[in-house]
Amino acid sequence: MGKLSQAAAMGAEVVEVDGNFDEALRMLLASSHGAYILNSINPFRIEGQKTVAFEICDQLGAVPDNVVLPVGNAGNISAVWKGFCELKEIGAIGRTPRLIGVQAAGASPIVAAVRKGAMEIEPVERPDTMASAIRIGRPVSWKKALLAIYGSRGTAVPVDDREIIRAQGLLASLEGIFVEPASAAPVAALRALLQEGAIDRDETTICIATGHGLKDPETPICRVSPLKVMAGAGDAGADLSSIISRPLGR
Repeated sequence: MGKLSQAAAMGAEVVEVDGNFDEALRMLLASSHGAYILNSINPFRIEGQKTVAFEICDQLGAVPDNVVLPVGNAGNISAVWKGFCELKEIGAIGRTPRLIGVQAAGASPIVAAVRKGAMEIEPVERPDTMASAIRIGRPVSWKKALLAIYGSRGTAVPVDDREIIRAQGLLASLEGIFVEPASAAPVAALRALLQEGAIDRDETTICIATGHGLKDPETPICRVSPLKVMAGAGDAGADLSSIISRPLGR
């Protein structure tokens, strides 16, 4: 509802598909009603997303060693690679970073292909993860994603839901950055990447967050239950210390 409410507020007619993302996309592609598709099939979206590479270099003042991104439909990773390649082509940068794709363990066809060194994916028919933005078993831009990963000498790794939720909580409590689960996946992957030697601690590594936490308010970290209720300020007996579990300010 966090995502749908934005469209509904602008007057959109929202239709729910009783199925997963891949099934919804197949229905759109087969539609005879002139549906305009906004995901990574759309070349204008890729042109917009590639500017992430421009902003990284502009704000960092250098080319990072690694860029870690969540991968669902695989548009982001292919777009960011396009951006870095264009910067190098015009001589703005002398090298490109390695791109590392992160998928949920229950929806990781690109990870499986990279581990085999394959140039094709085997779709996951029943993708399973609470990270809805990357719950995709048949990424439409898989070919571009593989080209980006191989072309950048990068890799792809899976993370399970428990690691994703932990990273989401750490980002919120330690950094003040509240992201949806899919956006926490790159941070969740950092530990494994370090342990496997895929990246070094002295390298500059950028993790890309793609969505605000309120886009996916049904995930475990967002659940506040049961609510604690106290009397209003007009009640002389009202006392926060009687209901809070830890001292204020800590």
